[in-house]
Amino acid sequence: MIEIKELVKEYKTKKGSVLGVDNVSLTIEKGKIYGIVGYSGAGKSSLLRCLNLLEKPTSGEIIVDGVNLVTLNKQQLREARQKIGMIFQHFHLVSAKTVFDNVAFALKAANQPKDMIEKRVNELLDVVGLADKKDHYPSQLSGGQKQRVGIARALANNPKVLLCDEATSALDPSTTKSILNLLKKINRELELTIVLITHEMEVVKDICDEMAVMENGKVVEQGRVYDLFANPEQPLTKDFISSVLQFELPKQLMDECSGVLIKLQFRGAVASESVVSDVLKSFNVTGNIMHGKIEYIKDVPLGIFIMELQGEAGEVQRAIDYLVERTHGVEVIEHA
Repeated sequence: MIEIKELVKEYKTKKGSVLGVDNVSLTIEKGKIYGIVGYSGAGKSSLLRCLNLLEKPTSGEIIVDGVNLVTLNKQQLREARQKIGMIFQHFHLVSAKTVFDNVAFALKAANQPKDMIEKRVNELLDVVGLADKKDHYPSQLSGGQKQRVGIARALANNPKVLLCDEATSALDPSTTKSILNLLKKINRELELTIVLITHEMEVVKDICDEMAVMENGKVVEQGRVYDLFANPEQPLTKDFISSVLQFELPKQLMDECSGVLIKLQFRGAVASESVVSDVLKSFNVTGNIMHGKIEYIKDVPLGIFIMELQGEAGEVQRAIDYLVERTHGVEVIEHA
């Protein structure tokens, strides 16, 4: 659906040139929700804005639904952009226009007939849950309602791709949840491909199928969200994941440990099985769970537990071997 090939975006400054995007290549499949993660200055916004040529790439290709946007003339690009919707962190609504007129703006720009515009706007406001707000102005709306208007406007011309530029960063946690649920609904019902940039790993965990992690204009790691949460390789990815899956034990607890301290990882269905209970019944060891958590990565469980095993050394080792067979990862943190 979207192919990014060797994309470079260079900015000229008084002090020289700066690479905002440095030779990035990505493939985003149709109907997926794809997250691009990075700290401020990583290049994620530049990359997103290249996807609809709001930023013109210095070199490389942007292929959307088989069309290389970089090769299009102005008229062709205007037509192609109608199939790429975009929502923004700070909404970008026209304060002097009603909710209805803000959504209708994109349709008027596409020269749609008046009767079609009214029908389409009413449909969209119903989809985003704002049918009763169509005559309100942005100043009368909450942040979440403003973003829903932005989403309705982005969907006006039946796009195939929706770009989200930090769409939830200005919202409180409860409102963020409702907007993410709306985006998941739109993705599911319209089979819309969604690309979102964020620095919030909770957003990625809740909504994205795949993700790329950016640093200094480069993609340092990419893959299925679940796989990266379960087994991050790059230090930056590990840093982001730790903001959601925090498993550092206090030094006092570590010092008090008199057995073998291990970290266990359970993926998918195994997370709901009685593995720990089984090992304590099957081997002559005692166990003390020091820390544990089950996170749901787009509704699939990922469990991580830290526990202390005590007993005769050979029996403890047999218990660990059993856990290796039953789980997706056993790490010995510390021997007493």
